[in-house]
Order: sequence, then C-alpha cells, then structure tokens
Amino acid sequence: MMDAQTKKPLLSVRDLRTYFHTFSGTVKAVDGVSFEIGAGEIMGLVGESGGGKSVVGFSILGLIDSPGKIESGEILLDGEDLVQAGEARLQKVRGRDISMVFQDPMTSLNPLHTVGQQMDEVLRLHTALNTAERHKACIEMLESVGISRAAERLKAYPHQFSGGMRQRVVIAIALLARPRLIIADEPTTALDVTIQSQILKLARRKIAENGASMILITHDLAVVSEMADHITVLYCGKVVERGETRDIIETPSHPYTRGLIDSIPDPGNRHDRLRQIPGSVPDIRNLPKGCNFRERCSRAQAICAEKDPQLTRQHASLSAACHFPLEPGETA
Repeated sequence: MMDAQTKKPLLSVRDLRTYFHTFSGTVKAVDGVSFEIGAGEIMGLVGESGGGKSVVGFSILGLIDSPGKIESGEILLDGEDLVQAGEARLQKVRGRDISMVFQDPMTSLNPLHTVGQQMDEVLRLHTALNTAERHKACIEMLESVGISRAAERLKAYPHQFSGGMRQRVVIAIALLARPRLIIADEPTTALDVTIQSQILKLARRKIAENGASMILITHDLAVVSEMADHITVLYCGKVVERGETRDIIETPSHPYTRGLIDSIPDPGNRHDRLRQIPGSVPDIRNLPKGCNFRERCSRAQAICAEKDPQLTRQHASLSAACHFPLEPGETA
C-alpha cells in the first residue's frame, strides 16, 4: 500500500457519504468511506451485493442521480475536490482523467453505433488528434487488447462481437485517452472462467503499460488476490477492513473478511462442505444499532449491539472496524 507520508495519492476519498432519499426511507449506500490510491496502484473494492461498492465508483465520477446525493466528504484527484466540481468540469474529467469499465458491455456500448464511432468519440472529445490520427489510434488500441482484423472490426456493431470481445472493446475505450484512473465495476462477472482470466491479465498488463491506476470493484476475493496491491472491504456502506492484499488474504482481522475468504471454493478440497456467512445483509434502510455485521457474527457480544466499531490499526498493514478482531491465524 502507498505510504502516504512519502508519496502523494492520485486519488483520496475522505469520509464520503452518498445517500438515497426514497419514500420508504433514507438509504445510506455509502456512509463515511475513506481510502487512497497512488499512481500505478490497483485497489480492490470488495463486498457482497448491496454493500455500496458501485455507488462509490459512480460517486467518484459524479454520476449520482436523484434521489441520490453526495451528502458530504471529499473526492480529491491530485488535490482537486471533484465533489465541488461542476458538471462542465466533470465532463472533462470523465474519459480523460478517469474512465469506467462497466459490468455488462451490452449496456455500456451503444447498439446503434459502430465500435469505431464510439471509440472515435472518446478521442474527439478528449484529444487534439485529427481524423486520420484518431482512426490509427483506434486500430492500434483494438489490436493491443487482442482483437484481430482491427480495421475491419471498427465497422462492426456491438452485437457482432462475443461477450469476451465486447469486454475487450470496453477496456480499449476506457484506455483510449490514457486516463490516470480506471474504475472497473465487476468487469468479468458475465464471462466464463477462461475468458475472465484472459480479460484480467489483459487489464493488468495494459494498466501497467499506461502507468494508470485502477479501482477493481468486485465481490470475488479470488479475483482481487491476483490483481490488487491492496484491498478495501465494504459492508453496508462502511469500510470494515483495509490493508495490503497479502495481509488481507492470509491474516484478515475482521470476521466478515474471513467469511468472504472461506466462501471461496478450493479446487483441491472436494470433501469438506463450502463454508458460508450465515444470514443475509440487513435492510440498508433500517440498519441495526451498533455493528451492522453483529447479527451474522459468531463473535458478537453486548457492546456490538450498542457501539459502532471504528476503523483501527490491527497488525501488519491491516486496519479493521471490529470490537473483537481476529488474531493472525484465528478463524471466525
């Protein structure tokens, strides 16, 4: 993880709160989230569905629509607070400084325009290249993500590509303007395992080549263990643990993180039943008092129902929000 004392972060999210005010109550989708990511780093943002991961990504890009609202906090890109930036400024940031790879390429690619038209638009908006230069750049980028006959495929529409090829196109579009930060929201969920591995290796290679950073949003700790330099774990809109990837995977402090790791299938063990976290995520409109995870936690005690645990340093690089954190090697 980046040493904040010696290296200025590319992105610093501080006490971010993004709420949705609905008729049935206020949904605190992101509730006091903080993290940093340095240049060239990959951070995994991990948790179950409904934990607030995607809302963090949309908040960074200023893509929160009514009834949602960023209530407070800072999103600092090289010191500039994007929360205070107007829409005109954010339009310049999106695609050029920060780009996003969405979970389903069929919803992020326009079915009415060719791949070439959609790639050209990015370069036309964010670079000073002329038509011929943009065309050449599009061909080179498609080739670099493993799409053959690139010049010909620029004329094709999204439905003429397979799922894996469409995701390669989305990655190509995200990289075109050479952004400093890429937010990848469950980029391989809809793909089979073989294609997932290819796409993840491609993404990591291209990010390294471009000197960019990435926030990898996923529920799959197995994926981030191979990709990320450090991991932030979310539960019910709050950070419950963060640290370097090796420390998180080998010696997690929070019972929730331990549960996520134990839920990963082990191909070498065909005899033991797969462990799972008991219960389900509570209704985020009506969260329990104290620790949000306490009703699913075997370590919960009286204080867990009264006091919200704060994120504190545990061991190695780890910080966890737990009244009774795990010791290294201890199971939940």
